[in-house]
Amino acid sequence: MDLLDDGPAGNAHEYTVSEISGAVKRVLEGEFGRVRVRGEVGRVSRPSSGHMYFDLKDQGAVMAAVSWKGQVAKMQIRPEEGMEVIATGRLTTFPGQSKYQLIVDSVEPAGAGALMAMLEARRRALAAEGLFDEGRKRPIPWLPEVIGVVTSPSGAVIRDILHRLRDRFPRRVLIWPVAVQGQACAPEVSAAIRGFNALVPGGRVPRPDLIIVARGGGSLEDLWGFNEEAVVRAAAESRIPLISAVGHETDTTLIDFAADRRAPTPTAAAEMAVPVRADLAAWLAEGAARMARAAQGRIEARAQRLSDLSRGLGRPEALVGGPRQRFDLVSDRLGPALRMVVVRKRAGFAPLAAQVAPRLLRQFLNGERSRIDQLAGRLRPAPGARLSPAQDQLDSLGRRLAAAQLRMRGEAERRNREGRAALTLLAERLEQAPKARLERLAERLDRLDRMRQTLGYRETLRRGYAVVRDARGRLVTQAAQAQAAEALEIEFHDGRAAVRPVRAERGATPPQEAAQTPPKRGAGTLPPEQGSLF
Repeated sequence: MDLLDDGPAGNAHEYTVSEISGAVKRVLEGEFGRVRVRGEVGRVSRPSSGHMYFDLKDQGAVMAAVSWKGQVAKMQIRPEEGMEVIATGRLTTFPGQSKYQLIVDSVEPAGAGALMAMLEARRRALAAEGLFDEGRKRPIPWLPEVIGVVTSPSGAVIRDILHRLRDRFPRRVLIWPVAVQGQACAPEVSAAIRGFNALVPGGRVPRPDLIIVARGGGSLEDLWGFNEEAVVRAAAESRIPLISAVGHETDTTLIDFAADRRAPTPTAAAEMAVPVRADLAAWLAEGAARMARAAQGRIEARAQRLSDLSRGLGRPEALVGGPRQRFDLVSDRLGPALRMVVVRKRAGFAPLAAQVAPRLLRQFLNGERSRIDQLAGRLRPAPGARLSPAQDQLDSLGRRLAAAQLRMRGEAERRNREGRAALTLLAERLEQAPKARLERLAERLDRLDRMRQTLGYRETLRRGYAVVRDARGRLVTQAAQAQAAEALEIEFHDGRAAVRPVRAERGATPPQEAAQTPPKRGAGTLPPEQGSLF
C-alpha cells in the first residue's frame, strides 16, 4: 500500500512516528538530491565536537544547515553571521526534532561583493579596537642579524627572498613553513608569528630581529587566510617588527594594516629588510676620505696658525738676555751679602753666649749659697721646731737651684750647638758660592769659544774656501786685483801656497769684464776683514 494513498477514514492505516519521519526523509532526499542554496548566514554555532551548525535565511524562510567536522576543515571560507553565501550539499531531515536541514559540503560567497562587504566589516571592527593604529607600529631595524620568514618552503616566494637578500646584504634567515592558503593557513601563520616571538634571545635557536610574512599573488579567496582575525591579532601583538608581503601590489589583506610595514611584493620586502652592502661600502669609503681630508685640513690650519704665532714671538736670546744679566748682577752681590750675614749673626750671638757663660752661673750660685749661709746663721738660735721647716725649705730651694742650673747649662749648650751648626752651614755655602760661580763662567766661556770657532773663517776654509792675499799681505777680493798683483798667497785650511797670476793674452777678456764674470760653483767670499774665499 502506498503511504500517501488515501483510503477510508475508518480503515486508515496507523503509522508510527518513525515510519512517518522515515517516509518524509525518503521523499525529501529522493526529490532533492544535491542542491545549491543561496541565503544569508545566521546563528553560527560550533561546539567542541568540531561540527558547524548555522542557519540559511532570506526574507520569507529559514533553513537549518549543518557541516560535519571533516567538511569544515576543507572550507576555505567559513560562514559568518550576516554573510551571504551559496551552500552546496544535500537536503535531508532530522527525525529527532522533526525538521529538515541541509548537509553542507562547501560554502562560497555569493559574489565578490558579499566577500568584500564582510572584509570591510571585519576591518572596521578590528580598527575600532586600535589594532591598526600607527602608534603601535615599530620601526624596522636598519640591519637585522637574523630574519624570520613565514611562508611556504616550496614556493617561488622563498627563493625570491633568499636571492634578493644574498644580492643586497647576506643575512641569517630562519624559515617557518606554513600553508599559505586553505583552512590551515590562518592557524599556522598566527602560530608561526607567535612562535618567533616566543624564542629566547641568545638561545639555541636565535630570535629573529625582523619577521617577513610572505605569499605570492592570488584571488581574494586564495588570500583569505591572511584576512582572518587570528592572523591580524598575532601580527598586531608581535613584539618583533613585522613586514607584510602578501600578494601583488594591487592585493590588500588585513594583515597589511596590522603589520609594521607593508611591502608590495615579497622581493620588495627583502629590499626593505636590508640595505645594499656595496652602497654602504662606498658610503663608508667616501666618509673616510672626507674625514681624512678634514683632518688634514685642520692639521694644516693649526700648523699655519702655529707658524704665524711663532713669528710673533721674540728671539730666545732677547727673552733671556735681561734675566741673565740680572742673575749675573745678583750672583756678584751674593758673596759680600753672605759675609755680611755671617758677621751680623755672629754679633748677635755674642751677647747671648755671654749671658749663659758658666762663670755667671757660678757667681749666681755662690751668691745664693752665701745668702743661704746667712739665713742659716740667723736661724741657729731658733728652736728646733722652727728650724726643721726652714731646713726643708732650704733643701727644696737647693734642689730647684740645681735643676735650674742644669736646665740653663743644657740650654746654653743647645744654643752653642745651633750657633756652631749655623756658622758651619754659612761657611760651607760661602765656600761653594765662588766655585759654582767660576764653574758657570767657565762653561759660558767654553760655549763662546766653541761658537767663535764655529763662526770663524777657518771653519769656512775647511769647507773648501780659500783666502787670497797679494805679496804685501793685503786681501785680494776682486779679479782685477789678482791680475795686477805680481804674486799671490792663497791660504787653505791646512797651510798657505804662493802662486803667480796668469796674464791676459791679446783678445782675452779684460780684467773689468772678468771681474763681472760670476764665480764658479763652490767659490765665495768672506767679509773684507777676513779676505777672499775661492
